[in-house]
Amino acid sequence: MSTDRSTGTGAPGGAADAGDTLWVRRFHPVADARVRVVFLPHAGGSASFFFPFSAALAATGRVEALSVQYPGRQDRRDEAPLRSLAELADGVHRALRGWTDRPLVLMGHSMGAVIAYEVARLGEREGNGVPLGVIASGRRAPSVHRVEDAHRLGDKEFLAEVRSLSGTASALLDDEEIVRMILPGLRADYQAVETHEPAPEPLLRCPVGVVTGDADPRVTPEEAQAWRRHTTGGFRFRVFPGGHFYLNDHQASVADTIDEYVAAFAKEAAADAG
Repeated sequence: MSTDRSTGTGAPGGAADAGDTLWVRRFHPVADARVRVVFLPHAGGSASFFFPFSAALAATGRVEALSVQYPGRQDRRDEAPLRSLAELADGVHRALRGWTDRPLVLMGHSMGAVIAYEVARLGEREGNGVPLGVIASGRRAPSVHRVEDAHRLGDKEFLAEVRSLSGTASALLDDEEIVRMILPGLRADYQAVETHEPAPEPLLRCPVGVVTGDADPRVTPEEAQAWRRHTTGGFRFRVFPGGHFYLNDHQASVADTIDEYVAAFAKEAAADAG
């Protein structure tokens, strides 16, 4: 039986390999949850980034959050980070096989949004882990191309690029020891997302919800709204004040938006089934 490392309980589906449970954290179990939201972190991010959002969703009594931990960070720091977004998506897809007893909504921020998109496509293609919907945060649509090559920069220039986004990692970049520890994972993540070229087809069948900041240097509201072109399902869009990490300044409102999107996705699925 597989083990949920955050609670010590078995994964409900019992299908995940023991190694796959390294990927999943369940901070706030909700016994009667109707839906699970799977949080996928940004480049350099970890599962704990979504702890406050997990708590807020758990308080509804309807939604349980799972948060993904990529290799090469925190308690997985002894593992080599993955430099391919396809490999990251495949690892997440495999790990979630043990959690499909409830409908899943995939919510990713920045790089995590692209991973959510690819995991959803894997689920729809294979018929295992088909998501109820996808929520993309702080990321332009896959069809919107920008040339980004930060992973090739020298360490000083690369860290300046990371710091410019004002993410949670920025506060750690003044500590040389911490920088040495997190730099390989950061650079691997940037390489993974900057070299990824999504195939134009197939479109998602599930609905997509988008959340973004109005002053994000990485994505304009128009680029984020272009996610509409990537699904045959419903589409929802919301803009918050702020930059790339707008969600840190609007945690309660973002959690409410996620809950609202989840309810809309469930309603759409029920209508389709009827």
